[in-house]
Amino acid sequence: MNTQFHSDRRDFLRKMALATTGLAALPVENPFARVNVAPRFKVGGFTKPFQDLDFDQTADVVAKIGWDGIECPVRKGGQILPEKVEDDLPRLVDALKKRNLTVFSIATDIVDVANPLTERVLRTAAKVGVGIYRLGFLHYDLAKPIPEQLEKLRPALNDLYQLNRQLGICGAIENHSGRNAIGAPVWDVHELIKEFDPQYFGVCFDIGHATIEGGLDWEIQFRLIEPFLSAVYVKDFVWKKFGDQWKENWVPLGEGMINPKFFSMLAKSSFTGPLIQHHEYPVGRGDEMIDKMKRDRQQLDQWLTATRATV
Repeated sequence: MNTQFHSDRRDFLRKMALATTGLAALPVENPFARVNVAPRFKVGGFTKPFQDLDFDQTADVVAKIGWDGIECPVRKGGQILPEKVEDDLPRLVDALKKRNLTVFSIATDIVDVANPLTERVLRTAAKVGVGIYRLGFLHYDLAKPIPEQLEKLRPALNDLYQLNRQLGICGAIENHSGRNAIGAPVWDVHELIKEFDPQYFGVCFDIGHATIEGGLDWEIQFRLIEPFLSAVYVKDFVWKKFGDQWKENWVPLGEGMINPKFFSMLAKSSFTGPLIQHHEYPVGRGDEMIDKMKRDRQQLDQWLTATRATV
């Protein structure tokens, strides 16, 4: 009997077994699986509740909360006034950059290109790397036919769209709730922008306002507008009776009526933009405000972590 042969064979089989065990321990790649190995979305906050702070103080608060960046009001009465945008917006961007933070978007009064401040604001925003601006609020005259008002609005939005393409920035309409708010039904905004390239014109989808307007059909609204998502606004509410009127009452995240299923749908979508916390409920000042915004951030992180476990 050739003992050397059998010894060599046993050694070969042992090595093969070890190699096979090692390979079995490796994950098998499924080309159809969607796996998130790291947080997919950047999370920021709207600075309206503390817009009276200077830029360095603002950056410090944002860092303490744990946001990745902000949405800043650049409008009448905002943190930055439109007429001072060339001086102040770069200063704010620089203050945030020192802390590895960014300005995701700005909230504006812009509704057309006729206002001479429009191009100043957008040109400055594009120059300092702000990718998104939210348009000012648009409203219906409920005494007039709705379709005619949408048609009348098209030329102004088209002019903005052309300027956005020229500057390389994206304009976006928020689906703000309200009895006469353009964008509240979402269908109307889709009709206005459906021919636009979403890179330059889209929607800041607000799941709080979408739930107010479409308590059971917010999912339809989301799926309709999904290709045009520029940013997602996150806030929560419950219905409450004030006197003889039922009204929305804003509450901390997780204490209200928005459905966490939304974040699973978002994770399965092609959206890669920022999620921005809005705080309409009383948050107080100083450390109290920071603590409440941190808790909202933690709740949002829990929902997003759950989606990474299931997507």
